[in-house]
Amino acid sequence: MLTVTDWRELAACRNSDPETFFPVGTTGPAIDMIEKATAICGACSVQEECLLYALETNQEAGVWGGLPEDDRRRFRKRWLAERRRRRQAS
Repeated sequence: MLTVTDWRELAACRNSDPETFFPVGTTGPAIDMIEKATAICGACSVQEECLLYALETNQEAGVWGGLPEDDRRRFRKRWLAERRRRRQAS
């Protein structure tokens, strides 16, 4: 398993402009930035680790693991519910 710093060193976004991953808003130019960020994430070998980090640390802003803020917020609710179910079952 990779450590936190390991996955970051392997991230496809490592040399990208960070502003691409933190657009302001969800309309106009932000749409293009979100699409560019998710395309970079889509080609990333550590996309899953990035998304897991964002879920575990409740990253509210930006594109993480290929998911923009709104999508990640919805995904995190399901992810947390699944974790609770697994804990209760064990």
